[in-house]
Amino acid sequence: MTSRSPLEVPPQPTSAFLGPGCAWGRRERAAMAGPCSSGSPAACWKRHIVRQLRQRDRTQKALFLELVQAYNHLLEKAELLAPFSEKLHPEPNDVTPATHQGPWEEELGSDSDQVPSPATLRVKWQEKKEGLQLVCGEMAYQVVEKSAALAALESELEERRSRLAAVEARVAQLKEARAQQTRQVEAQQARNAARRLAYEALRAHLGLQEAALRKLEEEARDLLERLVQRKARAAAERNLRLERRERAKQARVSQELRKAAKRTVSISESPDTLGVGIKEKAEVTLTLPAEPEFLASEAGEKWKRPFRSASATSLTLSHCVDVVKGLLDFKKRRGHSIGGVPEQRYQSIPVCAAARLPTRAQDVLDAHLSEVNAVCFGPNSSLLATAGTDRLIHLWNVVGGRLEANQTLEGAGGSVTSVDFDPSGSQVLAATYNQAAQLWKVGQAASKETLSGHTDKVTAAKFKLTRHQAVTGSRDRTVKEWDLDRAYCSRTIDVLSYCNDVVCGDHVIISGHNDQKIRFWDSRAPRCTQVIPVQGRVTSLSLSLDHLHLLSCSRDNTLKVIDLRVSNVRQVFSADGFKCGSDWTKAVFSPDRSYALAGSWDGALYIWDVDTGKLESSLRGPHCTAVNAVAWCNSGSHVVSVDQARKVVLWH
Repeated sequence: MTSRSPLEVPPQPTSAFLGPGCAWGRRERAAMAGPCSSGSPAACWKRHIVRQLRQRDRTQKALFLELVQAYNHLLEKAELLAPFSEKLHPEPNDVTPATHQGPWEEELGSDSDQVPSPATLRVKWQEKKEGLQLVCGEMAYQVVEKSAALAALESELEERRSRLAAVEARVAQLKEARAQQTRQVEAQQARNAARRLAYEALRAHLGLQEAALRKLEEEARDLLERLVQRKARAAAERNLRLERRERAKQARVSQELRKAAKRTVSISESPDTLGVGIKEKAEVTLTLPAEPEFLASEAGEKWKRPFRSASATSLTLSHCVDVVKGLLDFKKRRGHSIGGVPEQRYQSIPVCAAARLPTRAQDVLDAHLSEVNAVCFGPNSSLLATAGTDRLIHLWNVVGGRLEANQTLEGAGGSVTSVDFDPSGSQVLAATYNQAAQLWKVGQAASKETLSGHTDKVTAAKFKLTRHQAVTGSRDRTVKEWDLDRAYCSRTIDVLSYCNDVVCGDHVIISGHNDQKIRFWDSRAPRCTQVIPVQGRVTSLSLSLDHLHLLSCSRDNTLKVIDLRVSNVRQVFSADGFKCGSDWTKAVFSPDRSYALAGSWDGALYIWDVDTGKLESSLRGPHCTAVNAVAWCNSGSHVVSVDQARKVVLWH
């Protein structure tokens, strides 16, 4: 009995069985070719059947392609396993009934005594066949699943390949950009190296130029000093010649006057009135100082003329007295200056016998565009200057208890921290944050001079007792003295701390510093002469008009009165609620030194009695923010305060 191999699968109706070599296909084509040519009805339904079969073949072909491939794969495996199955069959010469045993019979064991019947073998064969069919079905199903998974993986692989290609293109683009950036960096490095070399060359050239500039400045100073000395010697020689000439003239005039005084003067009257001729002799000797040539010549001519009456004689003597007085006045007017130029007379400064305490605000103005830092009265008490962070200095006239705008000084290079009038009231000096102090002339809006030389913010600028000298303090830890005629720094004082304020006396400069110390400097000595420590950073200094007392304000919220005669602290002022609002809060004496005035962080003004040390009064009202500075006019009638909210308040 022959049987099909367990690995054989019945053929499927695919397009392979309908190929051109198939007999059934040849018959169909022949049938179609024969009848169709005649156009019989049988040919039509045959063509229809063929079309249906082809359509089914096309639709089912795709469904069984994978199954056919799996089946062919199984057939290949069966062919590979065929040699192993042949080895399992017994030899033909074996007389035992085991010639018909299959490989499944070995499972019965070698010790079995019974030989299975064909029916039993057939049943086992059928069971094996069904198991193999089930395994083939499962494998076919797995093949389909694996094919679907493979298709998904292939699509994913294709997607990843496309992404990889895009990434590779991006990487190539980035590599090209990186190469371009590298070339640019190398070019920039080359340019930087060239610029560095040029910078080093310029720096070396700058050093040479600075050395040459310093040398030229030293030469200029030497030349200027020699010029000044030469002019002084020339002026002294000229004065000496003039004095000699005047002495010679004085000697000549005196000699002429002596000769004229020794002459006899006769006085005669008509006989109608007296009837008697009277002759008188008068001898007068005068010694007079020198006088100008025209006076000497005039006097000589008059003495040479004969005198005929007493009136003429009296006129001549009175004229001599007038000449002497004129000579004395001339010598007094001439003075002792080198060039003989009369000194400029300062405006009259009102003298305050007793300062009046302010009680109410008379005028309130939003004077500036931003915070107001400084305020100062002019010497005549009618002109006021305010300045702040808007880089403007406003001049005001105090008229009838009101502030009237006078002028605006422009051109400050930075925020103005301090402002001061010269003793004549004709110039204004301001300290600015652009590392310089600037000088204006009252009546001119543009800056007259810029005093540059500091390397940090200038916090204070004050005139000395003359209008030709000034002192500035800065945060660069220096104090500088200036000759304003030449806009030249005549002296630089190095300090160990920031300078917040300065005041000047006859020959002394007093500076307040951030290290809680007040230092004294003599204009004629190179070093500090005295140091007075205080508690807290010094924010302001105020010198009394008699130059005997100094008022300091510090960040420990106290004011201190220092007696300069004994160099110690005489009074310490404090009050509940009084606090310094900033490092540039200014406090001042009253003109008669009876009171001390300062503004607080809450907008209040505090006034202390200097003699008793008690709080005299506190003023509140227009100010809502910290008061930066206050000023008391020389007449003692008005007080002005400025704050951080742009307000300027006039108190009466």
